Amino acid sequence: MADQIRVAIAGYGNLGRGVEAALAQNPDMQLVGVFSRRDPGSVTLLDNKVPVYAMADIEQHQDKVDVMILCGGSKSDLPEQGPYLAQFFNTVDSFDTHSRVNEYHAALDESAQKSGKVALLSVGWDPGLFSLNRLFGETILPEGETYTFWGKGLSQGHSDAVRRVAGVKKGVQYTLPSEEAIQRVRNGEQPELTTREKHVRECYIVLEDGADADTVRTSIVTMPDYFEPFDTRVHFIDEATFDAEHSAMPHGGFVIRSGATGAQSKQTIEYSLALGSNPEFTASVLVAYTRAVHKLARAGERGAKTVFDIAPGLLSPKEPAQLRKELL
Repeated sequence: MADQIRVAIAGYGNLGRGVEAALAQNPDMQLVGVFSRRDPGSVTLLDNKVPVYAMADIEQHQDKVDVMILCGGSKSDLPEQGPYLAQFFNTVDSFDTHSRVNEYHAALDESAQKSGKVALLSVGWDPGLFSLNRLFGETILPEGETYTFWGKGLSQGHSDAVRRVAGVKKGVQYTLPSEEAIQRVRNGEQPELTTREKHVRECYIVLEDGADADTVRTSIVTMPDYFEPFDTRVHFIDEATFDAEHSAMPHGGFVIRSGATGAQSKQTIEYSLALGSNPEFTASVLVAYTRAVHKLARAGERGAKTVFDIAPGLLSPKEPAQLRKELL
């Protein structure tokens, strides 16, 4: 297609690989390159015809890319890469540190406003699709309570944070929701639930040779934002067990709004996801929003955006009249 959206990927881990796979399912987009901090010759893509470039050379490609999808981690990659790359590209990322979203938005917006680019942050399923459902719930049922449950599943952002702890060779983190808490919400009880009552975080760790297990455990369970607010269980296992039992990346969750209308009629809105692959699904959301960013950029928009700023129709490759006919 002559008018394909030219997309590049910055960072090629699980999420980057998922983005490559998702782009292959969207014929109006073309993957024009992958940028990696690793030696480009050591990076093997799903499609070996796509070039791999050094991250250090990324500025040289700003005229060849319509949208750059940032696939780094939220803990230390995106806070630096996001504002830097928004100087040169329209960007989409999946920043997921909820407590720092406004701070990150401000840094992105300053950079993108100066460069005239669009920088879309915190896209995925949470933050992202779940954020939208929380908004729908509280605006449609203003009298009520919203509850978000995650899991059971592997969290990419929290697993990335675990792997950055000194002494960790391999690590994953699973989020487990409380079935009792979910049922109380579905029953319309509107319980007051603390963070600890809703979820448990469970980590499986392979230690580096010579690392001290107690030190690693303490570093994990006291990590602000990520683990300190939760009951966190840390399990130390050998590498063979890790490879055999912790390579898949399932996830999912629920957003439930429990409220009342009129003469106190009970109303419940529930949105749920059951994901066979967290990174592949997150990547698919990023790619859909990439299309929206391209449309906004062509219309002259600039600055940082979130899913709250994006009209749903912009995600689709279909024309508005077709969407009205088929989906409305």
